[in-house]
Amino acid sequence: MKTIQQLNSWFSCPKPNPQADLRLFCFPYAGGSSLIFRTWADSLPQNVEVCSIELPGRLKQMKSPPFTGMEPLVSAIAPILLPYLDKPFAFFGHSMGGLLSFELARQLRREHNLTPVHLFVSASRAPQIPSPKPPIHALPETEFKEELRRLNGTPASVLENTELMHLLTPILRADFAVLETYVYIQEPPLECSITAFGGLEDQEVSLQELEGWRSQTQNSFQLQMFSGDHFFIHSAQSLLIEDLARDLRASTYTLLTEN
Repeated sequence: MKTIQQLNSWFSCPKPNPQADLRLFCFPYAGGSSLIFRTWADSLPQNVEVCSIELPGRLKQMKSPPFTGMEPLVSAIAPILLPYLDKPFAFFGHSMGGLLSFELARQLRREHNLTPVHLFVSASRAPQIPSPKPPIHALPETEFKEELRRLNGTPASVLENTELMHLLTPILRADFAVLETYVYIQEPPLECSITAFGGLEDQEVSLQELEGWRSQTQNSFQLQMFSGDHFFIHSAQSLLIEDLARDLRASTYTLLTEN
């Protein structure tokens, strides 16, 4: 049996697990790639297969142009993901990835009557709450770089490397355009549980904006805060994965007992 990784450049599964009871699909933040999640399978339950999404413009998708709008990006991912939803699945997304995974869950429900068993959104403002900050995706180069520096998601060594920034800037601009041109359309809340993760020092997403996810589920809602800024996914990774592992164990236990 071929693995997802062998079949498709949109996915990366460092530890393929065809016998898994559940697949966890992970969605990166703006400018991020599947490398963010490369070690997660080592710390998550053995019956969970971790598959991270590789967005166009990076790594195996380097030659594909990045998307600049949420709707076409979701429409591109959904049919590619569909063959791998043959077993229970969950979504995890950080920042832009949180919004992307939410819209993908809604599209799968609309078009295929499929829903994740759990949606994990991290450092992501609830979709119905507009951003209070002006868009940055079309800023001149110097101002754009300063915004990236302020966000603290791009290492200073990368920001000062002209060649690297030449490659990275178009991807970052495209990803921020996906976020900043997004328009929320109201639909019924999702049937799955939602867990929101936040950073106590995050200046981009407030506690109130995280709490807003509560209205997007008909099921249970949890909010867990960690020490760190918008990129606590790195600084508090071990604690975040502990929480994720606990919820995934509960989800798989429920699935196994129901079947």
